Amino acid sequence: MSGEIILNDVTKVFKRDNKEVVVLENFNLEIKKGELVTLVGPSGSGKTTILRLIAGLEEPTSGEISINGRACSCPGADRGMVFQDFALFPWRTVRKNVEFGMEISKIPKEERRERAEKYIKLAGLENFIDSRVSELSGGMKQRVGIARALVGHPDVILMDEPFGALDAQTRNIMQVQLLKILEKTDQTIIFVTHSVDEAVFLSDRVIVLTKRPAKIKEIYEIPWPRPRDRATPEFTALRKKILTDLEKENVMEN
Repeated sequence: MSGEIILNDVTKVFKRDNKEVVVLENFNLEIKKGELVTLVGPSGSGKTTILRLIAGLEEPTSGEISINGRACSCPGADRGMVFQDFALFPWRTVRKNVEFGMEISKIPKEERRERAEKYIKLAGLENFIDSRVSELSGGMKQRVGIARALVGHPDVILMDEPFGALDAQTRNIMQVQLLKILEKTDQTIIFVTHSVDEAVFLSDRVIVLTKRPAKIKEIYEIPWPRPRDRATPEFTALRKKILTDLEKENVMEN
């Protein structure tokens, strides 16, 4: 499995109310196979736009995006996406939600069932496999979303504020759960969050973006193995440094 992603001189311009809004301008980024890279930046700086471009849900105005050496111009099975709002079918069971994409792809029923059960178990939801999603807590719903993204065996998982709607305690639990899941897979992860604490806790690298149009302000390599202790002076110092970078961008924008 591969997962190398390259954004080369990518510019993205949206037209709104007869005006052009430049979200990205000559943006460059390389992500290695198997990395968990987090994007942080001011609100409106283009974090979600970058995910949508990589997902093939948006096209760049100029520049090129490639995954594993192939041009990325439309959605594909090599990418899975996890959304903040779960994007599940509440009337379906956990199993049926995880199987949905495979149903669309006409994968045989027996194979669908086997693969769904594997990833539902990986997500720690085997005791809820036949429960309707409407009966689950927020954290459990997000685990269903992660299982659904993983079941198609994509090279790349794109995660857009996946824990943003959860309370603080559930969010911390889900971060640990995600790391346990990723220990057993080798996907490349691109993660968007507004939480610097979450970024430092999860990531191999944290990419700090400038205000719009986004450029890379700083890249922080996280030197510590997982799991990480948030209470250490080193963790606290790095979190503070990244927050200072972001505060400077927000002041500039205001």
